[in-house]
Amino acid sequence: MDKKIWFITGASRGFGRIWAEAALTRGDKVAATARTLADVADLKERFGDAVLPMALDVTDADQARHVVRQAHAHFGKLDIVLNNAGYTLVGTVEEASEAEVRALFDTNYFGMLRVIQAALPLLRQQGSGHLLGVSSGMGIVAMPLIGFYCASKWAVEALHESLAQEVKGFGIKVTLLEPGAYATDFASPSSLKTAPGIDAYADLRRRVFGELSSEERGDPQATAEAILKIVDAEDPPLRFAAGSGVLPRARDAYADRLATWEAWEAVSNAAQGKPKNQPSHHE
Repeated sequence: MDKKIWFITGASRGFGRIWAEAALTRGDKVAATARTLADVADLKERFGDAVLPMALDVTDADQARHVVRQAHAHFGKLDIVLNNAGYTLVGTVEEASEAEVRALFDTNYFGMLRVIQAALPLLRQQGSGHLLGVSSGMGIVAMPLIGFYCASKWAVEALHESLAQEVKGFGIKVTLLEPGAYATDFASPSSLKTAPGIDAYADLRRRVFGELSSEERGDPQATAEAILKIVDAEDPPLRFAAGSGVLPRARDAYADRLATWEAWEAVSNAAQGKPKNQPSHHE
């Protein structure tokens, strides 16, 4: 199989680092980006010319365009563009400020969009490429206290679902990666921000944090083989649930959604009104 060329955001740690190392270890080439160049510089020492470490703050639109083009020019093409950069905001809907929510979306959603829009002209010209976006199991089923993080991932889901339909004719593939709970540094200060709390939600916070702390977490290293299978697949999935916990929650959530829609189906149908295929005489 031909060696692939990757562009990865958020490659300094967590999934981004694991997947970059997996690609490099098998002989692929990687443009590995992080907000601080020093955080990915060690990859150059280990893998030599196979890796191009680059500084990229995905909230900087000009830098995103420049870095994507630079990586493409350096390697001659890009086969895989993997958007992994992001963080979590902890806070109820009432607690978080608009500024905090805007900052979250600027990284998690618009940061991803900037990289995609920078890469698309290059991939279209190639007539090939695979865009992978890191969503979350929380992009399928939301939970309290991280509703804004969930909302950013729901937005990422819709973006990629539309994108897949738009670029299929250009030979470009699209996959959403939806990890469940993993033992990464997801709760580190750079990956998690917390809004000032309101006392009224103290019991809810204790309950949710208690549930999260007792949740079984997967081995993030175990995801590497799965990601390599996805990028090597002739027909990769639009959605891939990473880990064993995502699909059961999705099944329950969609069963509940369908039951609710069906329970209200008669009211929904009545809200359609009478067909208006022809303009009335009053128009």
